[in-house]
Amino acid sequence: MGVTRRRLFFGAGALALSGVVGGSSRPSAPRVVIAGGGFAGACCALQLRRLDPGIQVTLIDPLLTYTTCPMSNEAIVGARTLQSLRVTRAGLRSAGVVFRQDEVSAFDPIRHSVRLGGGRTLEYERLVVAPGIRLLYGQPQGYDEAAARLMPHAWLAGTQTAALGACLRSVADGATVAISVPAGLMRCPPAPYERASLIAWWLRRHRRRCKVLIFDANNHFPRQDSFTAAWAQMYPGMIEWIPPGEGGLITRVSAPDRTLYSASGAHQVAVACVIPPQAPGVLALTSGLSAGHGWCPVKAETFESQLIEDVHVIGDACIAGAMPKSASAAAAQAQQCAGAIVAALGGPQPPPAELSTVCYSMLAPSVALAIRGRFALQADEIRAAATVSATASAPSAAVAREAALWYRQVRSSCLGN
Repeated sequence: MGVTRRRLFFGAGALALSGVVGGSSRPSAPRVVIAGGGFAGACCALQLRRLDPGIQVTLIDPLLTYTTCPMSNEAIVGARTLQSLRVTRAGLRSAGVVFRQDEVSAFDPIRHSVRLGGGRTLEYERLVVAPGIRLLYGQPQGYDEAAARLMPHAWLAGTQTAALGACLRSVADGATVAISVPAGLMRCPPAPYERASLIAWWLRRHRRRCKVLIFDANNHFPRQDSFTAAWAQMYPGMIEWIPPGEGGLITRVSAPDRTLYSASGAHQVAVACVIPPQAPGVLALTSGLSAGHGWCPVKAETFESQLIEDVHVIGDACIAGAMPKSASAAAAQAQQCAGAIVAALGGPQPPPAELSTVCYSMLAPSVALAIRGRFALQADEIRAAATVSATASAPSAAVAREAALWYRQVRSSCLGN
């Protein structure tokens, strides 16, 4: 696929009048601007500073405090607090990253400049776009932002996490809790089934006669055999998985009376967690970084966009071959991208990489399973090099302890604290 250079904002005169881009002298330090301060963007910023402290790294994100999606399912059921998932930007600043509380509204790939929401423009030698996901409201029919207040998706950690937890605590014994899972690429594919597990754990402690229904638009899900075996042992008769052929595809919702509609009819429930389909964040769409299928194609070795040169896309928004969309994948991509940027700016060439990921799923606060993957760069593709099973043959407390340690480590390495 050829490289396309697009002018996305301003004309030359407007840039000259800005007083920041036009006519300014280039600083001696190469400049990297990063749009998005989640696991991918923040990790890339820190890795750039580790590899070459001479690079001027500026990270742009509207959030002064970031709430992590990893471990947020535990916050829904009270096994963790939301506060424990919140991370400030102090670690970035102490590493020498310039943090700006703003957002990149557009960029000009010809002039190598970005425009911030506040009106300021910044120049770059390399731009990294890590916009995460956006939720495609309207799918299923009737599920909009107002409906999400009554049927929380909790797929962006924070207020929605708290809202779903409040709904769960209000449920009466004997009622039904439903989770609707969309088809297509999504952030952390095992997370809906982890969520069902933890909700069942909470219900067994507080509402023993309740049921959990998983309405699934997919015919299979990750580690299905391990999840279903664990459910049969830990929560017998409590969790029911409904595939699309049996009415699992939800096509319409009525939020006021919490009713889900599928081919099998209307299902009125006490709590409905509706996870909508997903696509890359808005910047990927408006800037021309996304392809016809909605996600952002990149070059495997550098994560440079296949559509716009000198712009890299990492994290959930990019098409990364066989890699899942997860925090550990974002971290691996960020490190690979940072090494490639340092080399492009005159630093040493990074060694051949094998990327690795791990996704932990909590079946209860003290029991977990893990999904591991290793990925190799081959012929500008990211292919699965090997798949490693969970640490133990069955979910275990040891894996849960490992998950807690991993979370502390990935927070520190990617977010700085």
